[in-house]
Amino acid sequence: MTEADAEPGYRAPGGPVAPGYGADSLGAVLPGAALALGVHTDLPAVPLPAASAVCVVLVDGLGAMLLDEAPDEAPFLTGLARAGGPAGRPGTVRVGCPTTTATSMGSFGTGRPPGSHGLLGYEVLDPDRGVLLNELQWRPYTDPVAWQPHPTVFQRCAAAGVEVTRIGNPEFAGSGLTLAAHRGGRFVGAATLADRVDAAVAALSGPRPALVYLYWGEVDAAGHAHGWHSPQWRAALRQTDRALAELAGRLTSGAQLLVTADHGMVDVPHTERLDLADRPELREGIAILGGEPRLAQLYCRPGAGPAVADRLTDALGERAWVRTRAEAIAGGWFGPVQDRVAGRIGDVLVAARGSFALVDSAVTRRHILALIGHHGSLTEAEQLVPLLWYAR
Repeated sequence: MTEADAEPGYRAPGGPVAPGYGADSLGAVLPGAALALGVHTDLPAVPLPAASAVCVVLVDGLGAMLLDEAPDEAPFLTGLARAGGPAGRPGTVRVGCPTTTATSMGSFGTGRPPGSHGLLGYEVLDPDRGVLLNELQWRPYTDPVAWQPHPTVFQRCAAAGVEVTRIGNPEFAGSGLTLAAHRGGRFVGAATLADRVDAAVAALSGPRPALVYLYWGEVDAAGHAHGWHSPQWRAALRQTDRALAELAGRLTSGAQLLVTADHGMVDVPHTERLDLADRPELREGIAILGGEPRLAQLYCRPGAGPAVADRLTDALGERAWVRTRAEAIAGGWFGPVQDRVAGRIGDVLVAARGSFALVDSAVTRRHILALIGHHGSLTEAEQLVPLLWYAR
């Protein structure tokens, strides 16, 4: 068996874990919720019992391995994890590649793999303009619907008569990523987690059938700034656990709660980074550095890709998996890749192992250089996220 025909969870000798994009992936969560509400899609779906209302909570950055390491901070979520997922399934799913918020939001919202929805990293090349697009912050001249044209699961549910409510940061209303990945239904902006829980309860108490999505990002923010081993991260997890336990206790009969995440996280000491600004010989042939420190996407000068890949393979050794675009696609990193999005993928990809990261302090944004917690690569700590289930 090679990476190209690997099954989900398969690790080629010395290679990364093949993400897999079936019913055990993040992209299957919303189609499963839709099916529980009576809406059939042509997408892989997590099996769920029938329900009159489903609330899906996405806790940004809460990897399954991180939750396993912090049972005292999250007694409610840990209890759900020990009980297993819906229908007796393992309580985890894989998020895909890269393990980053924009990509995972695309998979979560559309039910499709990254090679189809086209949200392929934190910063990726817009081939039509020859510049990087930050898929979290967006650019006003890039049409989010043209960038990601597939209908979302929210749209499908709303068209089928489901009352769809999406709850998140007020500034997310109408943002590029929201329009690309999560359009459909009604958006409610709320600043605090308590207010979001209240909004979710109100939406679940309204007309049935109902699908409610709630996003919370403070666990991820604390991990980025301080590392997931930090007191700040554990405090953010405690707050989240208390609020979600309250949400579960306020569910009405016939409602189900699903809790998942968009990626895990790895702490990267600054001493473990390789800075291309300090290694000019490794910059040769690289025109643009995109992606993120744990999965760098290198856009190379014409014809330079193979030499760049060979040079970085020799320089990084066991610290990273280095693949050309063709090799990564053949290895199934992104699922089937549509022609319209292939050019967004780097000519060379550097997927970090261990606690490594690749940066270039000459071009990498200063706030990224300051971070301790990172994600993006294909390790278990970054790919595996919880899929926790609770029903009234």
